[in-house]
Amino acid sequence: MNGDVLTTLNFGELMAFHRSSSAIATIATYPRSVKIDLGVIEHNDRGFLTRYIEKPTHYYRVSMGIYIFDPRACTYIPRGHRLDLPDLLINMMQKGEKIQCYLHDGYWLDIGRFDDYQQAVEDFEQRRERFLPFELE
Repeated sequence: MNGDVLTTLNFGELMAFHRSSSAIATIATYPRSVKIDLGVIEHNDRGFLTRYIEKPTHYYRVSMGIYIFDPRACTYIPRGHRLDLPDLLINMMQKGEKIQCYLHDGYWLDIGRFDDYQQAVEDFEQRRERFLPFELE
């Protein structure tokens, strides 16, 4: 799990979901839209306009930075070599392994940027019970 995440994801449900599948890995995903504030131009190889899209919004499912791996995944990690997580997942998939996606639609915020961190602090203070459904002693 990435350390710069604030979420209401139920980790027990995520683990149960992973265990019920035959996947070597499960990736928690979240819906995200990206608004382009400009008109997007598409053209052919001769420069003639083929499509004009005014201020489109693109919809994606993104990685939440939360993963579960079966111990078999370790066999895909070469000793003594750096391996980025996307490369590991793609390599396992290309070798025929199943990678399961868990679709989370609750709260999730990547807090890697300062403005996102400020938003996370505000959200946490306003909705503390969503993130800590039990009292810490």
